[in-house]
Amino acid sequence: MNEAIFTVNNLWILVSTILVFIMHLGFATLEAGFVQKKNVVNILFKNTMIVVIGLLTYAIVGFNLMYPGMNAGGFFGFSGFGLSLPGGDPIEYAGGNYTYWTDFIFQGMFAATCATIVSGAVAERIKLVPFLLFSAVFVALCYPITGFWNWGGGWLKAAGFYDFAGSTMVHAAGGFAALAAVLVLGPRRGKYTDHGIKPIPGHSMPLATIGVFLLWFGWYGFNGGSVLSANPMGVSLVFVTTSLAAAAGALVAFIAGYLLFKSYDLSMTLNGILGGLVGITAGADQMSPNEAMLIGAIAGAIIPFSVVFFDRRKVDDPVGATSVHLACGVWGTLAVGIFGAKAGLNQVLVQLMGVAAIGAFSFAAAFAIMYALKQTVGIRVSEEEEMIGLDIGEHEMSAYADSPSEQMAMAVS
Repeated sequence: MNEAIFTVNNLWILVSTILVFIMHLGFATLEAGFVQKKNVVNILFKNTMIVVIGLLTYAIVGFNLMYPGMNAGGFFGFSGFGLSLPGGDPIEYAGGNYTYWTDFIFQGMFAATCATIVSGAVAERIKLVPFLLFSAVFVALCYPITGFWNWGGGWLKAAGFYDFAGSTMVHAAGGFAALAAVLVLGPRRGKYTDHGIKPIPGHSMPLATIGVFLLWFGWYGFNGGSVLSANPMGVSLVFVTTSLAAAAGALVAFIAGYLLFKSYDLSMTLNGILGGLVGITAGADQMSPNEAMLIGAIAGAIIPFSVVFFDRRKVDDPVGATSVHLACGVWGTLAVGIFGAKAGLNQVLVQLMGVAAIGAFSFAAAFAIMYALKQTVGIRVSEEEEMIGLDIGEHEMSAYADSPSEQMAMAVS
């Protein structure tokens, strides 16, 4: 490995880190569009603080939990608190592909993404501080432990489980945590009535659309950076499979949404894009273009049916995070066993085992954390706060000067 190649590799991972960072803007914009006008400040505040909390907790404890450099094939490892100044020639770290510092910051952006998935699912009725406490514990402890099982060289890695960039490691783990949090928290008031399910539409489809395109843009770093080098063939293949899966997901979600609802539902198409992206993430480096399109298409078909499934079971998820990240994340991970380099029944079973283990741990941990917070500090805003909106109730400000929450607050006062 010469210094020029080392520099190019390291630079590409840093550029990918920037792209993953932009995904947080995408999540914030998407979720802001999908919530009501009276809760926009609150959702933006949560998305801002998740990045802050995620990076700090990952630096203090998470990184060394996920990559302890010990216990190969084990269930748990920890190499101490904080980041250390590595000695020796930087080119010797990670086979000359990137430095210790690049490794940390790239993985830190992934960690914060996992908690962001939960924020949209619990939007419009959760207290701010308990949610931030939940995010801190989940990113500091839960995500790194399951991350070690595979990416850190733990027992799932030894068993042959494969998840290239995180269909399960990041997305399904976040989706299972979101499902647990929603079950503990309960639905928004008025969502499920004696007369059926009441739609609560988001306030800005333009914001939601911008958010999805920002996420798609950032996904080139999410998947492309996971090559962990600037290998021309590897990175370019991942770009192609990522793009085709997203496009196929959008098209099929559009068609399936129309057949199911008899309307051209933009939100379904937008989530179809995200579903395709989540689905291809586990095997983006192994799939042919045709396989990528098929994986994305099936993910797109999953979206509307999954949304209906969760809604009928009174799982109130304002942004569809459980459908996009949980359902499509599971599908994408299993698809590696069907289409990947080691396709076959044995690989499907290994993939299923990994999904089950990570899903069970993430769900149980999130449920326990959220339930403990519910029993101690409380996690749900009052009925009055929910009616007025969390922008006024929690932040005493509005995203827009003519916001109904501001007008309602004045009327109440």
